[in-house]
Formats: sequence, structure tokens, C-alpha cells
Amino acid sequence: MNDIRRTILWVIFGFSMVLLWDQWQVHNGNKATFFPTPAQQAKVTVDAASAAPQPAGVPAPLALSGTVTVPSVETRAATKELVQLETDVAKLSFDTEGGTLVRVELLKHADEHKPGSNIVLLDDSKDRIYTAQTGLISSTPGVVLATHKTVMTVHPGPRKLKDGDNTLSITFESSTQNGVKLLKTYTVKRGAYDMTVKHDIVNTGSQDVAPQLYFQLVRDGNKPAGESSFYSTFTGPAIYTEAKKYQKVEFADIKKKKVDVEKHSSTGYIAMVQHYFASAWILPDGMSRDISIDAVDIGATLSDCCYRVTMISPLDAIQPGQTKSVTATFYAGPQEEKKLEVLYPGLELVKDYGWLTILAKPLFWLLHQLNNILGNWGWSIVSLVILLKAAFYWLNAHAYQSMAKMKAINPRIMEMRERLKDNPQQMQMEMMKIYREEKVNPMGGCVPIALQIPVFIALYWVLLSTVEIRNAPWIGWIHDLSAPDPFFILPLFMTLTTLLQTALNPAPPDPMQAKMMWIMPLAFSVMFFFFPAGLVLYWITNNVLSIAQQWLINIRMGVPPQFNLPKF
Repeated sequence: MNDIRRTILWVIFGFSMVLLWDQWQVHNGNKATFFPTPAQQAKVTVDAASAAPQPAGVPAPLALSGTVTVPSVETRAATKELVQLETDVAKLSFDTEGGTLVRVELLKHADEHKPGSNIVLLDDSKDRIYTAQTGLISSTPGVVLATHKTVMTVHPGPRKLKDGDNTLSITFESSTQNGVKLLKTYTVKRGAYDMTVKHDIVNTGSQDVAPQLYFQLVRDGNKPAGESSFYSTFTGPAIYTEAKKYQKVEFADIKKKKVDVEKHSSTGYIAMVQHYFASAWILPDGMSRDISIDAVDIGATLSDCCYRVTMISPLDAIQPGQTKSVTATFYAGPQEEKKLEVLYPGLELVKDYGWLTILAKPLFWLLHQLNNILGNWGWSIVSLVILLKAAFYWLNAHAYQSMAKMKAINPRIMEMRERLKDNPQQMQMEMMKIYREEKVNPMGGCVPIALQIPVFIALYWVLLSTVEIRNAPWIGWIHDLSAPDPFFILPLFMTLTTLLQTALNPAPPDPMQAKMMWIMPLAFSVMFFFFPAGLVLYWITNNVLSIAQQWLINIRMGVPPQFNLPKF
């Protein structure tokens, strides 16, 4: 039995070392040795004929008959004209080709990977494709209306939000195509990352028309620059409907055509999500829409294929000389949970806590309230961990009491194991006898701690996902709680507290298990050297409070704290 345990432990340890080495290689800009990332794998070109089907009536630029190609920068450069709009929080670039929003620079969010630059969320360049597109689809086969490929004219007007003004608008107008003209008006607001996008569909012909209006987000499949190799965050499309709530889809599943989302709805939104930031198209509730997610070939411009999430809404018949207006909301900005909740119920779910959302949301609420009082996210993290440790004080006390009893009888266990090392069966019987006599449950220290694990994992995801701690200072040398400690002081201190906590625990009777209890904390501490400082601060605070409580309980139970140093 002991040999099997040793084998399992060594397999776990060996695999952990393989993962650490692999991620260390990626972190230093080298190719992964064992597990290549999607960006390192061969380029996948998606044949549109085999991609997921789009709703009927999609015109040539959207249709999946033949190969859909997002034009390269070179082919568009001769015809497109960029128009810039600037508010107090964002700088927006629109392409007259389709009146498409092709670039969003967030002026309040610095890019730590490019000193002196801001985060660019949407972008259309040689390195990235990420745009927000809209257009019309005719209900008559073969009839083409204004799409995101149609060159439009821009109406004159101010391009920068002036002091004292709260809104700024820009309008694009298409030429008349088959008796239909499209006008797009973007209206941005002071201090906001959401904008209203009004589509006016004008019937200039002599017959009724009933077009469809589509909204889509298109982006390449590359992770945002600077993503850590030591923890994973979601990048990809997501949708929200009243029926199935929040659904996200991995790029890999789209390639494999394993997309299973709500395809028809009259509520919700579509989104593109990445760490800390998101974009979303939101239509008025009650407006019917067909939803699809697929992959398209983008040629040789980038190393991966392009992905899009689309909503198509049928419109009522528009009589000759009449205009149909549809107003949607577009969001492109940080995942600020409180603001997203106000904008649309369920939009805050783009800040993804996974299956622990039910625990994570109240934890973020409490963290937010603490920050409102303390005015510092670092001290708010410390305070939140203190409150959680206080809430779980009696559970922890029970666990540490059990550990103290184990430590008290440990000399008897070790003596018995040495005496009966050649008789494993007799050894197990004697061990159970000692446990019964001393009224010790060897699992008594594990169960209370196991009950707390979901809460602390939820807090981990809260700290990992909270955009408010980006560029937020704590003290001294920590100027950004979302970035690793530049001098590795916090990770070193965390490693020391982890080792101290291990030393205070009773040593396992099995020598191999005792060694593993020291090796594993050391191995996993390596990852914390590359974790955000806010996460490391959270673990340090938890460790220090655990050590203090364990020390106090040992003294109260008459078991003087001893350091069980490893014997290698």
C-alpha cells in the first residue's frame, strides 16, 4: 500500500515539474517543450463551406458559400478613410468602409507592456483584427444592400468632446442600393464606455422592403499580449439570452464545430471577452434575433483564423418613403462589474468567475465596500482575508486542534512504525488502536479546511478578474497589484510563510510523504513569482493568519510549537 502511495505522489510531483518547466519556457519566449500553445501549432485555415451555417439570406461578404476572407490591410489601404472621435475616456477610430468601428483606445487604462501607451481593445492592423461590424441583408435573394463592406460618407461635425458637452455624435451614410439607404449614427457619452448606435433604414424605392439588420464582432484567435503562462483566463466569444443565460465558447471548440449555444432569442447580447476587458452588442429586449458563432479564413496576415459572433434581426416591412430606426448599444471597455450591471442585467457576467460565481459575486461586493472605506485595494485585500479568517475561525480551530493532537502522539506513531516496519498489517492495526485510545481522527484536520477551499478559490478568481486593481498601488515598491512584484519580495515572503506553516504541521509517519510535504510547497511557490502581486498578498495574509492561529491553539493545548524540519 505504501509503495502505491509513493508511486502516485512521485507521478503527481513529476507531472507538476513537467508543467512548470513547460510554462517557464513559454514565459521566457521559447517554444513549449511538451505542450505547444495554439499560437505555436500549425496555422489552421477554416474552409467556410464546412463552417457552422449562418442564417439564411446572408450576403456574399457574410455567406458561407465559398471561402470568406477578411481582407488584408494592404487591400483596404487604398480605399478606406479613418475618422477619429475622442472622449475623455476613449479614442475611437471608424472606417468609412461600412462605418465600422475598427479601433478603441482606452485612455484611462495604461498598457503595462508598452510604457507610455494605453490599452487598445479593438484594432485593425497587420498584427490584430478585432472590429465591430453592422449592415443590412436583403430578404430577396440576389439583392445586395449596404453591408460592412459598403463605402459610406461621413457627415461633418465635431470630432472631440468639448468641455461642458456630455455627448458627441458621428453619422455615416451609404449610397442608395436597390432602393434602400442606411445611416449609422454613433453617440458617445462623457465618462462612459458604452455608446448608442442608431441605424436608420430609408426606403427610397417604390415597393415595400423588409431587410434584416446584422451586428457582429470579429477578432483573431490570439490571446492578448502579455498574458501570463502560469494562470489561464478566457478569451473568446460569449452570448447571453434569457433562456440559457451566459454561454461562452472556446476558440478551439469553434474550430472543431462544437458550438452549442442559443440560436434564437428576443433578449440578451453578444460579446467578445478577454482578461479585464470586453466588447458587446446589446439589442432592445423583445427584438427577435438569430445568433451564430463561426470561424473564417483571414489569409496569411495573421497566424491564426478569425472568429465572429453574429446577431441577425429581421425588420418589419418598410413602406416607400418611410424610415425604420433601430437603436442598439455597443460597449467596449473594462469589466467594471457595477457599471456593467446597470448597463444591462447579465452583462456583468463577462467578468467570468466560472462555477464559483455564486460565492465570488458577494466576495467582490464585500471587497468593493472595503475599498470604498479604505481607499486602497491592497489594504482592502488584506482586510477581506482577515474577515474571512474570522468567519472561519472555529472551523480552523477544530482543524488545528486535530493537528495538535496528531503532533502530540507523533512520537508514539514513529516508534511503533520503526518497531513494526517489517509487519505492515500489524503496523496498521497498532496505528488504529493508538488513534482510538487518544481519540484522534487523522482526517479531522482536513475536513474543516476542505470546506473553506471553495471560498478561497472564489476569492482567487475575484482578485484575478477585477480590473479595478490594474495599475492600483499598494505600498512602497508595489505600484500595480495586477502585475508581478518587480523585486520578488512578496513571493519570497510567501514561500517562507508556506515553509513555516509546513514545519508547524505534524510530520507524516511515512518518510516519503514527509519529504513530499516539503517538496510540493517549494515547487508550487515557484509559480507565485509570476502571479499578480494582489494574489500573492492574499496568500501571504492567509498564511500569516493561519500560522498565528495554529501557534496559539498549540500553546493552549499544551503542545509547544515545534518545527518539523525535513530529513532528506
